[in-house]
Amino acid sequence: MSVLVESVTKIYRDQKALDGVSFTVNSGEIVGILGPNGAGKSTLLKIITSFLHPDGGKVWINGSIIGGNNLAIKSQIGYLPENNPLYSDLYVHEYLVYVANIYHLKAVQSRVKEIIGLTGLEPEKHKKIGVLSKGYRQRVGIAQALIHDPSVLILDEPTSGLDPSQIVEIRQLIRKISTNKTVILSTHIMQEVEALCDRIMIINHGKIVATDSPTNIKALATKKVQKVLVEFDETITRELLLKLHGVIEISSLSEKVWLIMGGDTDLRPVVFRFAVENGLTILTLNKQESSLENVFLEITKQS
Repeated sequence: MSVLVESVTKIYRDQKALDGVSFTVNSGEIVGILGPNGAGKSTLLKIITSFLHPDGGKVWINGSIIGGNNLAIKSQIGYLPENNPLYSDLYVHEYLVYVANIYHLKAVQSRVKEIIGLTGLEPEKHKKIGVLSKGYRQRVGIAQALIHDPSVLILDEPTSGLDPSQIVEIRQLIRKISTNKTVILSTHIMQEVEALCDRIMIINHGKIVATDSPTNIKALATKKVQKVLVEFDETITRELLLKLHGVIEISSLSEKVWLIMGGDTDLRPVVFRFAVENGLTILTLNKQESSLENVFLEITKQS
């Protein structure tokens, strides 16, 4: 494994920001951390990167415990903080040379040239960071996180504040660089974890409340209820609709009806037989697929 987090706890005065968090991330895996504001996402990432020390628990990076001033372990981590602090008066190339020298890299100029090409900064390398667009500043932030070729990359809200085209570009960049690195990212954007992540961890009130692949996380909703849209050729009474096996809620009473039904078996055949038995014609019959956003809201609400 690449990252091991064991029983990590962080307390701020009387508030537990993290409460016994444990998980592993394997080498080459992209894991997305989802959670409401204040759930503990950024605190967790800062502890993994050793910017914060936990009040309890331990973190291993590639088999070594993080702690103290162990620069050898820290050098295996690349980190893009949420606010992406950069020196706005430095030129892009100049800044990356500065970061490379901090890491005491050999062949600094060739490494900076390589990382500029990888992150698509070639057209902007002679510009001051302060005049760059938000998308290019994020690229600079990712470039500084990658300059020393870490095996673990930590990205806190990497596409926050970007426009749709910039988001797509940054996602493509993350996917490109993840081929030989472990990536942990936090985000509020559901489409991001679906597009990028092999696994999702949902954190709420400092605890991990769900972890699985995006597909399996979405499937959690369909195991409890299904939402079926039915349009008949005439208005149906509530009393008649309640005779449908499995119906637990009816959201409208017109030709188009949303039926909330329990169980994980496809209930469209049940609705079809109901129509035949009652002399009705079905004009529309669709099962609503569960969205990651809906599942996220339900899980965090329950927890």
